[in-house]
Amino acid sequence: MSEGYEVAILGATGAVGTRLIQQLEESTILVSKVRLLASSRSAGKTLHFKGQPVTVEEAKPESFEGVDIVLASAGGSVSKKLLPEAVKRGAVCVDNTSAFRMDPDVPLVVPEVNEKALYNHHGIIANPNCSTIQMMVALEPIRKAFGLKQIIVSTYQAASGAGQSALNELYSEAQDFLDGKKMSADIFPTKGDKEHYPLAFNLLPQIDVLEDDLYSHEEWKMIHETKKIMLDDMDSPEIKVTATCVRVPVPISHGESIYIEVEKKDEASVEKIREAIENAPGAVLQDDPAHQIYPQPINATGKRDTYVGRIRPDLENKGAFNMWVVSDNLLKGAAWNTVQIAERLVADGLVEVK
Repeated sequence: MSEGYEVAILGATGAVGTRLIQQLEESTILVSKVRLLASSRSAGKTLHFKGQPVTVEEAKPESFEGVDIVLASAGGSVSKKLLPEAVKRGAVCVDNTSAFRMDPDVPLVVPEVNEKALYNHHGIIANPNCSTIQMMVALEPIRKAFGLKQIIVSTYQAASGAGQSALNELYSEAQDFLDGKKMSADIFPTKGDKEHYPLAFNLLPQIDVLEDDLYSHEEWKMIHETKKIMLDDMDSPEIKVTATCVRVPVPISHGESIYIEVEKKDEASVEKIREAIENAPGAVLQDDPAHQIYPQPINATGKRDTYVGRIRPDLENKGAFNMWVVSDNLLKGAAWNTVQIAERLVADGLVEVK
C-alpha cells in the first residue's frame, strides 16, 4: 500500500467490526496498513481488506504500537482496558461502545451535528448510541431553523442492535415458531437481566436494564446523549427530552416515531421542515403521502443515510410536529458514523501519521 495512516480495527470479527472494514475500504482515508484485532478466540482467522488477506490478531496493549487511528467496537470493558493503552502509544481512537460517551472530557460526535467538538479530543472520541445518532441527523436541521423545545421519541429498534448473537436468536426463534416448537430465549430483552423473552412475533418494551427511575438505560442514553450532542451538556434543561425504547422483530435498521415542539412556532410548517431536511447532510426526505412513500427498514438496510418521512403537524398543538425516521443501525448507527468521524479527524488535521 502507499503511504498513509495505520489503522487498527478493534472487534474486527463482530457484526459492526466487519462493517467497519467495509466502510474503511470505501472511505477517503488513505490507509497504509490495517490491523484487525479481536479476542483470543478469533485470533488467527483471515479476513480481507481491499482484497488482501489480513490475519486477525489478539488485541493486546502492544497491538497499538505504530497505529495512528483506532476504530473500536469490541464492548465497553474492552474499550476501557485497551483504548487508554492505544492513546499512550500515540493513537487517536473512535469508540463505538458506551464506555466513554458520558465522560465530560470525551467528545460525543455526530459529524452532521457537532463536528467542531472533535477539536477538544484528548485521544478518544465516542460514537453515540445508534438510536440517538439517527435522531440527531433528522432533528439538527430543524433545530437550526426553528429551535427545539421538546423531543418525545418512541423507538422501534432492530434485533441487530444487540449484536450478531441476538440477530441469530431472532432467526432461530422465528423458525421454531413456524415449526410449531417452543421458542428459546437467552438474550432479549437484555442478556444481563433476570428474565428473557422471545423477540420473534413479539415486542419488548425494554432495551438494556431498567433503572430505579423506571426508565431503561437505553432511554436514559437517548435523553442525555441528545443533550450532550446538541447542547454540550448532558443535563441541560434547554431542550426537554423523553424516550420509550422498544425492541422489534426486525433484523436491521431502527425506526423512530419522533414528536417535537419548536421554539419558532409561527415560522415552522410541514413544508419548511421538509425543505430543511432536504438540504441537510446525511438526511434523505422520503415523504410523499399521496404515493405511500415513507421510510422503511427493509429499504434503509445497507445504506449510510437517515430517512425521514410522515412529517405532519400536531393538529391540537401549534408548533408541534410528528415524523418517522429510519436508519441502518449497523452503518450510520455504528460503523459508518465511526469511520465518518475518522474521516473528519483526517480532513481537519486532528490526527497525524507517525
